Amino acid sequence: MNRNTDFLINIRRIIKLHELMLKDICNNYQLTIIEATIISFLYNNPGKDTAADIVELRMLSKGNVSQAVESLIQKSLLKREQDKEDRRKIHLSLTLNAEPITKSIENVGKQFHEEIFSGLTLEEQDIYDRVNHHIMENTKKAMARREKHE
Repeated sequence: MNRNTDFLINIRRIIKLHELMLKDICNNYQLTIIEATIISFLYNNPGKDTAADIVELRMLSKGNVSQAVESLIQKSLLKREQDKEDRRKIHLSLTLNAEPITKSIENVGKQFHEEIFSGLTLEEQDIYDRVNHHIMENTKKAMARREKHE
């Protein structure tokens, strides 16, 4: 196969593995995959706490995020608070009820990292981090250029 195909297949496999690992949490806590994804996102990304952040950074649909946020609020796992300076902005935060879930998410994150980087030295992992960061920046710039022309 060619390099582009391998790269895209690998990205999809990594995402699929992560989702499979989150499914255990979903089963244990009666969550949908998007609800678990939102909890994981808020737990792992302090300061990125709006539905718009989740939509943008996880590339999920607004409707799905909105629906899952409402469900998580009804399950008392999430609360929302209006921004004091910009009343249009709503901040999301996890409640104490979400703590057992976030502990499970933390464990899954460690397992995921171990699975993905198994057999790689710390030096190789550092190289991967630098290359991955560079690819992320290139991708953001390319998307911004293309979106500007739409």
